[in-house]
Amino acid sequence: MSYTPANVLLDIHTSALAGMGSIPKPFAPWAALAAQEDYPDADLSEEHFRTTLISGDPTLITLWSRHLTAWDFAEGPKWAQDSPARTDERRLAIYERLRFGSDLRKALDNAVPVAKLPGPTVITKEFTPWYTPERAAARSFYWTAYERKLRAKGWSDSAVASLDEASRAVVERLADPEQAEARQAKGLVVGYVQSGKTANFTGVTAKAIDAGYRLVIVLGGTLNLLRAQTQRRIDMELIGQENILRGADPDDLDSLVGVDYVGDGDEDWPDFVRHGGRPSVLGAFDIERLTTRDKDYKSLAQGIRALEFEKREPTLPLCDPANLHHAAARVLVVKKNKSVLQKLVKDLKQIHGLLGELPALIIDDESDQASINTSDPKKWERGSTDRTAINKLISDLLGLLPRAQYVGYTATPFANVFVDPGDDQDIFPSDFLISLPRPSGYMGAQDFHDLDSAIPLNERTYANSQEKAHVRGIYESTGDRLQEAMDSFVLSGALKLYRADHGVPDGPFRHHTMLVHQSVRKDDHAELALRINSMWHQAGYSSTAGHARLADLWESDFAPVSEARASDLPTPSSYEELRPYVNASRQRIGSGGQPVVVVNGDTDLYFDQLDLDFDRTPHVWKILVGGTKLSRGFTVEGLTVTYYRRTTQQADTLMQMGRWFGFRPGYRDLVRLYIGREEQFGRDKSVDLYEAYEGICRDEETFRDQLARYAEMVDGVPQITPRDVPPLVAQHLPWIKPSARNKMFNAELVEIRSPGRPIEPASYPLDRAALKRNTERWRPLLDVLDATPRLFTNPPDASSALDRKFEALTGAVSHTDLVKVLSQLEWERPQYFDPHLTYLRQLDGTLAKVDNWLLISPRLTSGARVEAGILGSVPLSLVRRRLQAGKTVFGRIAGVEHRLAAQRLIDEAASAPGKSALGPTTGVVLLYPVVEGKAHDDVTAVVRNGAADPSRIVMAFTLIPPASAASTDRRLVRFRAKDSRHRDDATIPVDPA
Repeated sequence: MSYTPANVLLDIHTSALAGMGSIPKPFAPWAALAAQEDYPDADLSEEHFRTTLISGDPTLITLWSRHLTAWDFAEGPKWAQDSPARTDERRLAIYERLRFGSDLRKALDNAVPVAKLPGPTVITKEFTPWYTPERAAARSFYWTAYERKLRAKGWSDSAVASLDEASRAVVERLADPEQAEARQAKGLVVGYVQSGKTANFTGVTAKAIDAGYRLVIVLGGTLNLLRAQTQRRIDMELIGQENILRGADPDDLDSLVGVDYVGDGDEDWPDFVRHGGRPSVLGAFDIERLTTRDKDYKSLAQGIRALEFEKREPTLPLCDPANLHHAAARVLVVKKNKSVLQKLVKDLKQIHGLLGELPALIIDDESDQASINTSDPKKWERGSTDRTAINKLISDLLGLLPRAQYVGYTATPFANVFVDPGDDQDIFPSDFLISLPRPSGYMGAQDFHDLDSAIPLNERTYANSQEKAHVRGIYESTGDRLQEAMDSFVLSGALKLYRADHGVPDGPFRHHTMLVHQSVRKDDHAELALRINSMWHQAGYSSTAGHARLADLWESDFAPVSEARASDLPTPSSYEELRPYVNASRQRIGSGGQPVVVVNGDTDLYFDQLDLDFDRTPHVWKILVGGTKLSRGFTVEGLTVTYYRRTTQQADTLMQMGRWFGFRPGYRDLVRLYIGREEQFGRDKSVDLYEAYEGICRDEETFRDQLARYAEMVDGVPQITPRDVPPLVAQHLPWIKPSARNKMFNAELVEIRSPGRPIEPASYPLDRAALKRNTERWRPLLDVLDATPRLFTNPPDASSALDRKFEALTGAVSHTDLVKVLSQLEWERPQYFDPHLTYLRQLDGTLAKVDNWLLISPRLTSGARVEAGILGSVPLSLVRRRLQAGKTVFGRIAGVEHRLAAQRLIDEAASAPGKSALGPTTGVVLLYPVVEGKAHDDVTAVVRNGAADPSRIVMAFTLIPPASAASTDRRLVRFRAKDSRHRDDATIPVDPA
């Protein structure tokens, strides 16, 4: 056995892993087989492999990272022995299959740690599996090209594997393009605002056309600018140079006339995917574009022949494999525009016979915009459905293409419930709903809000508080802070230039923008833009006073935040070191004499004149002032400073306005949100926009958490299907109803089971008499509380390296006594708690057995504590909570540390019953006498002579049943059909009686 250099070892390992395919197999015989011809004396010992890994050989680590990550992410393969994806258990199963020793396993774990990322949440109907790993691997030309492109862009192995998994989840639920029977599937993919949904549907498109879909229609926005951005992205990353050139010689200028990108000098042309030749020559198939970057669909360019598919076997239908996999695919990226879609529908109607054989895919980007039928049901004629223009045309497309699959993409998670699930011709996602995980590196709600932070307000710092690091509130006392926001924009631009000059990749700094959103009125935009323009020219950014102002902002804000949040990035030691870059930033922003761009038009001509194409403009360093057009589909690249003061009552509008969400590589610490905290709302009200937005984000996360919880299959059968989602959401959002006034949801949610999981009602009565009655009902249970506090300790974890302690009064209550109280309580919306109560009532042994509950009444820290007796009880610590803006529910009830302690008791009782402080049949109740209010004085105001006013106390609680309180069938949610005669119907007529 001779010394084996790293390049030889890499060659052997590459061949061995390729030979295994998608299944890990004993590695030693595969490596021996790979080496026997060219490297018979190679050292194939595990020790040599381990030593090479420890030495940090990058190419070998990259090879194994790609394969281990793919196996880590594989969903439910037979070889994995039921180990969950992306876990240590899965990695162990992989090593067992490879038959690696313990030392080599440790080295691989150090070199390629398991990416313990969440996967997509899938709510689905039962379907017939057809997109098997073997079938996907057999035809993967365009997916492989797309994957290579993503890696070239710097995507990590885990990011590629995550996209692979999520796109597979979509494609496998479409109809098999080869099947003889025509079938349509409709689905919805829910991402996050500006989180990379385009990457997902490009991956879906790649896999779908590889599998046999031969017509892809992408509905890409309502403006040419947005449609062209989507077209360019698909052309660059999927379709590729050879399909764009279609045989034209790239060195012959005459042959390039009319060819976009290469023909008009697009500087990014070298970055477009290259397949190495015409795909049809390489054994795959070509893609013909029926739209280009600058040309939306007008008519079939070559007449109807553009959709004529040559069949190798004329007597067989196009969808037969003998024909399908030799035919070219057609791709259109069209605008959601009535006249454009009418032309497409008109042309398709002229094609006879073929459409019934043509596997087609319709991808609807921002599917909650324009696509949904928003016509007023009150104006519909009896027995018919009126449709808005775009909705009708999408319905027409689906009618013309019996093998068409519809997949909508949105960042508004409630979008699908606005569609009538009982309307078969509409776009309700009747087959699947997929919630994408929050991508790595994405700045979302958790990065601007201290959601459920256990850190006291007076202990929050730039390092441990998202709000303190990124959010700058606008109050009456602060003034409008507009000048400060502009200064932050200049300063953050300077820091980007400084970092680029000191080794940080400057790609993400190509564009640098500030968004100002204060009104939807165009007159207001013009006035505000004029004001900002004047302020800019009077700011004195090149004067001594201007530099002094920026230096103060640097010292008080940017320097400490960057030190706490980005210590690994180059940072100037003083403002003087940054000063030259401030001048360069000012020059870029003020280039052309106009630092401000108003974005409020709604025509293509308007946007053409703006010259705001982030793809084709080298540098956009501007302040953007606008309204709705900045909130829908329009991606503001390089957004660093946001100034937001617009009020709205629409949850989805507020959600879409979260333009400050997105990817901010290399400048996360520089992101600032200036937001109104006391904005005028109506005649005599004010609203805290930051808190209102947090409430919307909580609703969204609750929705996603529910989907994830109920997505688990039970005995291979879904617990819920997409048609169950609207009534499930309607439990929390009662304004969600079927669009037709004469219909109601057929599925009724009757039970939610929560073994080992918190139940936290939030919709308590607003009526003071009802509050008093509820307090009186709780009163008998308060007698079990011991007057001597008990100390609870939470050990160090990711949130803190220290123990955290709190005191609470405790006592034990029987299950019977607790359920008796819960059954008598009044609610603002009873339907919210009823499904939980149905479950709790059955824990008397009917479903499972719970003997008693540990009642915990936490005490606040002494400095903030207000104690009072409740109808003669021992003194309890009163807690202040606020209703969510514009709602009748609290954002949260239980304190974070309190819930952690309660959950730990429950978990310990399940995992180590002999060592736990609780028995396996004991649950936990966290009980809080809550006062609704904005300030500490609101709490003290309800207390007189040591007693609390029971009509101003909300007896709020969080329950955690023991983990043993589970049914034998493992189901967590139960529905019943209101009309059992039509069990499969999503909606049913309302009984006129």
